[in-house]
Formats: sequence, structure tokens, C-alpha cells
Amino acid sequence: MSKTIFEQIAEGDIPANIVYEDDVCIAFMDAFPLSKGHTLVVPRKPIENIYDLDEETGAHLIKVVTKVANAIKDAFSPEGLNVVQNNGAFASQSVYHIHFHLIPRYKEEYDGFGYKWEQDEKKRSDEEKTEIENAIRDRLDA
Repeated sequence: MSKTIFEQIAEGDIPANIVYEDDVCIAFMDAFPLSKGHTLVVPRKPIENIYDLDEETGAHLIKVVTKVANAIKDAFSPEGLNVVQNNGAFASQSVYHIHFHLIPRYKEEYDGFGYKWEQDEKKRSDEEKTEIENAIRDRLDA
């Protein structure tokens, strides 16, 4: 099986602007950044998506995401920052190795990041909301 581009970066086979690394993960500048400081945080081991992510690695990744986000904030003072993590082609995942995008946002700089958030048009009844809640909760208890 061929290695993902992120595995190749982590192993030093492909050059990257690495800002952080440890035994579990690596953080590097996006090769096609949307804004100044756009960084990816990626586990070293190949994990396709969040559904395959173990709790220990996930906790470590979030710790590093927070650490790198604060470094970006201190270095560039963005007005905001989006943390984006996509799962599956329909959700715009293009590299099938879990990764977190840290995208600093600047008031005076167009970054090309389009983010559309619209409320679900379906008006769900209280009964349907309870069914959805219970379906999720039942699987958490399993």
C-alpha cells in the first residue's frame, strides 16, 4: 500500500515547513495556504479519519492543535482562527489521513476560505429530536 503524502512528510521523504513534531504527530505549513500561518496537524501513523482515531492519539492531537493555534495567535495576531477537520469525500476530505487545518483569519486579507453555515431547513418535532438524541446516546453507552 502506498504511503499518504502526510506519512511521506513525517518521514522526511517530502520537504515541508515543519513548525512542531513529536513521536505522535507533526505540524507543518499547508503547501497551498489559505492565509498566513495556515498549518496542518497530522498524526505520524496513518489513520484515515475521525472514525478510526483512537482516544489517546485524538487527545494528543487536540493538545498539539491548541499549542500550535496559540503560537499562530502570538506570532500573527489574527482576528480569528478556524480549525477544520473533514471526514470522507462528501465532507471535502481529499487526503485520507486525518488532519486538522488551523486557518488564521485576518480582517484585511481575503483568504478564499468560504464557510457556509445554514440551519437545517427541516423543522424537527420535539419527538424527533428526542429520537435522534436517544439514537446517539444509545451508541455512546455501547
